[in-house]
Amino acid sequence: MYKVAFQGERGAFSEDAVIAFFSEAEFITCRNLRDVFDAVMQCIVEFGVAPAENSQAGSINETYDLLLEYPLNIFGEVNLRVHHYLMALRGSKLEDITTVYSHPHALAQCDQFLMKLNAEVIPAYNTAGAAKKIKEEELYRYAAIANRRAAEIYGLDILAEEIESNPDNYTKFFVICREKARKIMRSKTSLVFSIKNAPGALYASLGAIASRGINLTKLESRPSKNKPWEYVFYVDFEGHVDDKGRGEALADLENNASFVKILGSYPCAPV
Repeated sequence: MYKVAFQGERGAFSEDAVIAFFSEAEFITCRNLRDVFDAVMQCIVEFGVAPAENSQAGSINETYDLLLEYPLNIFGEVNLRVHHYLMALRGSKLEDITTVYSHPHALAQCDQFLMKLNAEVIPAYNTAGAAKKIKEEELYRYAAIANRRAAEIYGLDILAEEIESNPDNYTKFFVICREKARKIMRSKTSLVFSIKNAPGALYASLGAIASRGINLTKLESRPSKNKPWEYVFYVDFEGHVDDKGRGEALADLENNASFVKILGSYPCAPV
C-alpha cells in the first residue's frame, strides 16, 4: 500500500482524486501544497496529489509554480467530476445562513449560487477544512462548501446540492512522484520553458513542436519569479518524449529557448 500526501483534511476533493487513482492508499494530510511536495521529496510518502486545473476557475497557479521549483515528475493525472454541496450544523436551514466558508476555487466555482444566497463569503485553506471548522467550533449560521463525503465525515446537514455554476465542472489533479512514469501508448507530456530575449523567439520555440505535427493541448504563460516582466510557458502535448519526432522537437526547442524542463511524460487520464 502506497503512502500518498494531499493538501487539506479528510474529505477533501484531493482525497477523492487519491481514491480514484490508487486502488489502496495510506492517506497523509498536509496543511498546504508545498508540504505535499516536501513530503514526496523527503521520501515521507511515495506519491503526492495536487490540483492542477479546474474547467471553470482555470489553472491552480501554485501547483505549476511548485512543479517548476521541485525536481519531481508528473506520474499521472486524474480528471475528477466535482459536485459542490452547501453544508451546516444539524438542524440548520438555508435561510439562516449568513456566512459561507470554503477554498477560494470552490467559492469561484459556485459564484452564481452565492450571489443569490447573499451571505458573507470567507476563503478557507481547504473545502473539507471549512466543514471541519464549522463542526468543531459549532459555528451556527455558518455553512461550508465541500463534497458529500465531507458532510458525512463531519456530521453536517446538506442544505443545497450540486451548487456549482458549471454543469460540466471538472478538476484535473496531478499525481507527483520522484520516479518517472512508464511509457504507454496513450501518453502526454508536460514541460515548461522560457524564451530568449530575441525577435520571434516564442514563434520559433512553438514551431519546433508544430512543424512536426505534434498536437499541442495546452499553452499558458506565468510570470517568472526571477525577473520582472519575463514569463515562463507551460505546455502540454500529445505523446511521450521517447516517441518518434518528440526528441527532435525538444532538441529544437532547447536551441530556441533559454530554459526547458520536462515536468513529466505520463498516461493520459480518461476523458
